[in-house]
Amino acid sequence: MKRLLVYGAITCAALLAGAALIVTGQTAVPPGAIESSVIRTPELIALAWRLPAAATYKQQVSWQSNGSRCGPASLANAFRSLGEEETSEAAILDGTGKCWTGYCIMGLTLDELAEVALQHTEREVSVLRNLTSEEFQEHLRHANDPNRRYIVNFSRKLIFGAGAGHHSPIGGYLENEDKVFILDVNENYRPWLVERERLFQAMDTFDGGQKRGLLMIE
Repeated sequence: MKRLLVYGAITCAALLAGAALIVTGQTAVPPGAIESSVIRTPELIALAWRLPAAATYKQQVSWQSNGSRCGPASLANAFRSLGEEETSEAAILDGTGKCWTGYCIMGLTLDELAEVALQHTEREVSVLRNLTSEEFQEHLRHANDPNRRYIVNFSRKLIFGAGAGHHSPIGGYLENEDKVFILDVNENYRPWLVERERLFQAMDTFDGGQKRGLLMIE
């Protein structure tokens, strides 16, 4: 019996290690590619942090604990900025039955993230997908509303040339510059700005059988 338990523990550890390699390996992007792919001009970043919704984050982002938990980390940050009670990955996932191994195997879909959000807030939560470029821009204008939050699900490959799908909060929209402020929850990336159309193209991709999109909380 003890031998079986040991074998079982070893097998479980191997599976978790394999999952970790999958979720972290898929999102690996060289540091140079990160820096050259997005905008971090100090003046523009400072301006973006002063946007009404971005200011509620107080220039703080809680980083995801591993490569698979960008969705829960994004919700935790958005909820903190809104004054909700659940402001950690653990609290966000508590009671949901999701990611119980410590890893969200293959990550959470946009719909799964919405289900998690609805278990921890009385606010309205909506999944927005199949948006046109014009509809996306209209939502970005509302992203500066301090009473509304957006989390975007996008393909890193179309921004950085490599990587898998990812979730992160939208801090706001610099309309005059046509740049979107992404509060990236991965510590290797940190907050960055990107052209609106590039982000739209990265969002307008498939995750399985459905398009990626936006999670709106209001």
